[in-house]
Amino acid sequence: MSNLEGEQAPAFTLEGSDGKRHSLSDYRGKSVILYFYPKDDTPGCTKEACGFRDSIDSVTNSNAIVLGVSKDGIESHNQFIAKYNLPFTLLSDPETKVMQAYGAWGERKNMEGKTVEGAIRSTVVIGPDGKVLRQWAPVANAEEHPREVLQFLQK
Repeated sequence: MSNLEGEQAPAFTLEGSDGKRHSLSDYRGKSVILYFYPKDDTPGCTKEACGFRDSIDSVTNSNAIVLGVSKDGIESHNQFIAKYNLPFTLLSDPETKVMQAYGAWGERKNMEGKTVEGAIRSTVVIGPDGKVLRQWAPVANAEEHPREVLQFLQK
């Protein structure tokens, strides 16, 4: 997986859970936590999303926003948001084009140790100028990861 740190973040436009289309260019001047996850309402993905939810005030105080991206559709995203009271937008990437551009889709091992193609849990922090400041690929621990990202933002 290629490291994007220091590179211009790949541009994207995706449909969001809020009914709007979101482009990276919409967030120029802010830092963007763009996190990629396998599936709505699964154990690891829920822990990660709730971690970002619980730190949202600190994220906002750091002039940043959180955007989650998965292959799931908008209806699934909205159910996930409602169930866990998530205060940020989830983006739908059904064709995995954005996930591929960020190295968040490809071969990975499943729980049985078999190699499969799918989402790779990963995160990038994109600076106000559109450059990737930090990349975690893959994320080692979904539950601890939001704290790592917040610590990075607060440096």
